[in-house]
Amino acid sequence: MSTTTTAVVPLTIQDAEFLVTAARRAAEAAGVTVSVSVLDAGGHLLAFRRDDRAVLISGETSTRKAYTALQLDCATADLVDAVRPDGLFHTLPTALDRPLLFLAGGVPVHRDGRLIGAIGVGGGVPEQDHGFAVAAVEALVQE
Repeated sequence: MSTTTTAVVPLTIQDAEFLVTAARRAAEAAGVTVSVSVLDAGGHLLAFRRDDRAVLISGETSTRKAYTALQLDCATADLVDAVRPDGLFHTLPTALDRPLLFLAGGVPVHRDGRLIGAIGVGGGVPEQDHGFAVAAVEALVQE
């Protein structure tokens, strides 16, 4: 018996750069300076951009948001209640013994129903960062 599998096109560097540009445009339209990180399905950094006016830590924050979204395959905005003092957890350890950041702004990227990467945006308030990341993913899907 033969089975046919359909390959899912992975997140490319061009996709990652598109996501960074789309998120930055959404942020600029709102008057916000952000850092954006895009990871592939293996957690490798494909694209990163930190505006010189952004807070220095926003770069690491955007990467952690993307990593959290990738590892848990959900938008980090959906985790906010779980990390409150009375929530299910505060932090989960990483291999580097650093806590993950569960702030809104990390969004997984899917293609053909499969997880292919994640984007993280840091620099605005959590709701803004989430909106910028979602706008970028929606723009990629429509492209």
